[in-house]
Amino acid sequence: MAAIAGQPALIWQKAFASGAASRAAGVLRRAIFAVLALPFATVAPALAQGPATGAATATAAKSITILMVRELRDRLPPLSLLDQPPKDDGIAGAKLAIDDNNTTGRFLNQSFTLATLENADPSALVAAAKGEVEKGATGFIVADVAPDTLLQLSDAIAGKDAVIFNASAPDERLREEACRANVKHTAPSHAMLADGLAQYLAVKRWRRWLLVVGTQPDDALFADALRRAAKRFGHKIVEERIFKYEVGSRRADGGFEQIQQQIPSFLQGAADHDIVLVSDPGSLFSDYFPYRTWEARPVAGSAGLYATSWHPAVELWGGTQFQNRFKRLAGRNMRPLDYNVWMAVRSVGEAATRRRSGDTKELIAYMRLPEFELAAFKGRKLTYRDWNGQLRQPILVTTDKLHVTVSPQPEFLHQFSELDTLGIDKPETKCAAYTK
Repeated sequence: MAAIAGQPALIWQKAFASGAASRAAGVLRRAIFAVLALPFATVAPALAQGPATGAATATAAKSITILMVRELRDRLPPLSLLDQPPKDDGIAGAKLAIDDNNTTGRFLNQSFTLATLENADPSALVAAAKGEVEKGATGFIVADVAPDTLLQLSDAIAGKDAVIFNASAPDERLREEACRANVKHTAPSHAMLADGLAQYLAVKRWRRWLLVVGTQPDDALFADALRRAAKRFGHKIVEERIFKYEVGSRRADGGFEQIQQQIPSFLQGAADHDIVLVSDPGSLFSDYFPYRTWEARPVAGSAGLYATSWHPAVELWGGTQFQNRFKRLAGRNMRPLDYNVWMAVRSVGEAATRRRSGDTKELIAYMRLPEFELAAFKGRKLTYRDWNGQLRQPILVTTDKLHVTVSPQPEFLHQFSELDTLGIDKPETKCAAYTK
């Protein structure tokens, strides 16, 4: 099997394509393709041990349930019909990761299952998740919830053998002043996204920024991260402007004429700048800005050129087969939330494979060690920061169609890991939970 894992999939596809192949051969073929679809570093430990056999191992079977908690929130629809989030946003990423975990887990007599909790009432959602932990149904929670709900959930299960993976909230306070030792973050923070973008703009020498900020709380948080990134990487914000908008004034038929006049007028008379940075994480207005600026300037931040954890056009580092597997499962492209959830669920699977264990306490402890690594189709092994639980990861700088570059940029070095040039570094952290 080790030899098979190193061969091109096409050879083995031809080998099993014969019409005379038996049902057993077909099962083996599917297993081989599943193994080939995973990073070899993930599969190797299981292959080295070999499959579990015999009655003795049957009694030692390890079943691990991962609970995904989703807070159903009223969100304003995006400007473009192309950006409507699918109903299974995040859930599909979890399902793919469960399949990947089971591909390796079957060699170690491990099985992984996914359970979901959804509720629009944060208190009810927290109570239900707490109940699952207390009765021993799960010790691993992947959360797609609001920041305050995440903190409530963390405090509700404090002291239990359980860990929460924050897959959606980029708020810096969750990693800093309000950090919790039982929370890990696979979603990149505002600071990581801003730093990834700012590094590339520094390489391009687009150093004079005109900053446009919306009126939502998240707009202010991302703007804070952009200000910090500007100072950190030698940029200058020459002017800031607040873009006030009313949701009810969104234009439909013929409305583009009004927008075509409004945006240039809003930007007219600004200080001399190289680029317009727009802070609008909710994508409520930022898409109005590209190609409508008063001066002929590029737009970045929340539209135009933006930073993200994942992009459906990534083909590098095995990304093509990863994207294709997701499309076969979900019937759509992978979105950043899907990817963040996938990394969370795969973290559990990777720990279980490396430790050859299903014990929750042991796996949580292992994920805190420096030797824990996650292969995630980004060209580097990812690890969790031991000062705030944030997953180190490269940040993609992209347009809607293609990724443009990947940060950290080669020009920015670090004494320990270049990935720590993205986001809050250890000497800067205000998180005290991990030092206790």
